[in-house]
Formats: sequence, C-alpha cells, structure tokens
Amino acid sequence: MKFLLDTHAFLWFVWNDPALSVSAQRAIAEPNNEILVSVAICWEISIKTSLKKINLGESARTFLPREIINNRFDLLTIAMSHATFVETLPRHHKDPFDRILIAQSLVVTLPIISNETLFDSYGVTRLW
Repeated sequence: MKFLLDTHAFLWFVWNDPALSVSAQRAIAEPNNEILVSVAICWEISIKTSLKKINLGESARTFLPREIINNRFDLLTIAMSHATFVETLPRHHKDPFDRILIAQSLVVTLPIISNETLFDSYGVTRLW
C-alpha cells in the first residue's frame, strides 16, 4: 500500500519519537508499503530549520536526502494538478503546507499518515 507522510509523522518516525502512533509506525516500517514524502515537507522543514523552529542537528540539505534514502522513502513532487487543486479546497485549514498535502492526497488518492484530525473534513483517508 502507498502512504503519504505529514511532516510530523516523517520527523517522528526518523527520530523514533514515541509521539508517533503505533499504527502509523507499523505502516511506515512495513517493508511492503511504499512511503511517499512530499517536496512540500522538505520545503516546510527547511523553512522551519532556518527559522530555528526545528533543530535537526544539521542542515536540512544534508538531513532530508539522507533520511529519505536511508528509510527507502520515495519523493513526491508537486505537480501542477496538485497546486491548482488547492484552489478548490474549502478553507477549513489555512496552513499552506498542509493544504498542498491534502491536495496531493486527494489528487493522487493516497492515504495520509497524520495526527491532524482537521484533515478529515477534506475527505482524505487518514491513518493515525
């Protein structure tokens, strides 16, 4: 099965953080599942690292590629269809990074691994 990761799910998995739910951890670790990391997550983490809101202990430029490769995740680019789909989304959520993840989840029909219950109001399939 394929899953799209939300930013916190990606970081919590990589950091082995107990805040990640057991079902999310199992789905991400399952070798038969394909786990996708959106370029939007990389962008968000890079911005938050530069603003000192996230401490990776190194630059996002080295952390992200290494962790994506080491965990055998696949990168999901942001297609025009994803970007323009955001226009049709209700304004339940204002965070632009979450909105593009929601759009990607809906356009590509991917369940998203996230603790964000607000995602449910968009009709995405969410695992937590």
